[in-house]
Amino acid sequence: MAPAIRVALAEDHALVRDGLTRLVQAEDDFELVGVASDLPELLALVEEQKPDVVVTDIRMPPTRVDEGIQAATWLRVNRPDTGVVVVLSQYAGPALALALLGEGSAGRAYLLKERVSGANELAGAIRTVAGGGSVIDATVVDDLVRSRAGKRGSDLSWLTPRESEILASMAQGHSNAGIAAALGLSERAVEKHINSLFSKLGLREERDVNRRVKAVLMYLGDQAADQ
Repeated sequence: MAPAIRVALAEDHALVRDGLTRLVQAEDDFELVGVASDLPELLALVEEQKPDVVVTDIRMPPTRVDEGIQAATWLRVNRPDTGVVVVLSQYAGPALALALLGEGSAGRAYLLKERVSGANELAGAIRTVAGGGSVIDATVVDDLVRSRAGKRGSDLSWLTPRESEILASMAQGHSNAGIAAALGLSERAVEKHINSLFSKLGLREERDVNRRVKAVLMYLGDQAADQ
C-alpha cells in the first residue's frame, strides 16, 4: 500500500479552514500534518512536518496580499519536491497566476474556491501535484491566454488605475505619506496598494534590492517606450 500523502493546510478564515480540514481528513490516502493561519506559521509547519503537499489560500496575514505565492516561491527553493495547491476566494487577474507558475507548473495547482465543486476536485488536485503534475482552473487559463495576446509586453498593464496612479507618484519622489495626502487615502491603504503592485510586477523582498526603486525604473522604462 502506498504511503499516505502528507498535507499541510494554510487558511486564516476559521470556517473555511475547518471545511478544508474535514475534506482532507475524509480521504483515506491523505494524512493531515497540521494547519496554519498565516505565512510564518505555514513556513514553520513545513519545516517541522515536511509535507508532500501544501494547500494554501493566496491571501493571509500578515499583509493579505500574496502570502500563498510567497510560500510557493519559498518552497520552490527550499523544498522543491513539495507540491502546492493555491486556492483563491475570487480571481484577481493573471499576474498572481504567472507569479505562481513563472518557474514552471509542475507540482502546482491554481484553483478558485467558487469553482471547486467539492471534495473530489480538491482531492484530485492534491493527488495530481503530489505526483508532480499540475491543475490550473480553466478560467485562469483562458484569462492568461487573453492577457498574453493583448498585452503590450509590460507588466504595468496589469496594474489597477489606483496602483498606476500611486506608482506615478512614487516616480515623482513622493513618500507614502505624501501620496496618501495627495490622493486622499490613508497611509495604510497606500501601503496595501504598493504591496499589491510589487506583487504584480514580480518584485519580491530581497537583500540589497530596493523594490521601490525597481518599480519606478520599470515605470519610467514603460513611459519612455510609449513616447
